[in-house]
Amino acid sequence: MKGTTHPERPYTARSIARTESKRKPPTKTKGTRFDTLVSRYYPAVYSFASRLTDDPREAILLTKDAFNTIRKRHWRRRNEVMLATILLNAVIVAGLKAV
Repeated sequence: MKGTTHPERPYTARSIARTESKRKPPTKTKGTRFDTLVSRYYPAVYSFASRLTDDPREAILLTKDAFNTIRKRHWRRRNEVMLATILLNAVIVAGLKAV
């Protein structure tokens, strides 16, 4: 008999396949937009921070702080000049706080 269950396997392969096919595909969230922002601007922001501090570890921390600052704000993807300005200002402010 097809589709019978075994005592050690309460679900058949057919029932498992049915439940897997009903799953919804993952939806895009704001996190993916933020990831593209990070991948686009991280090298430039890190370069600026490393020139500002001359210490790679501190530059990494300043870069993380800058991106955390931008994550908390409401930003629009269209205005890239504003994003770059906010990121560089966040690096400068974090650098001044660290001193």
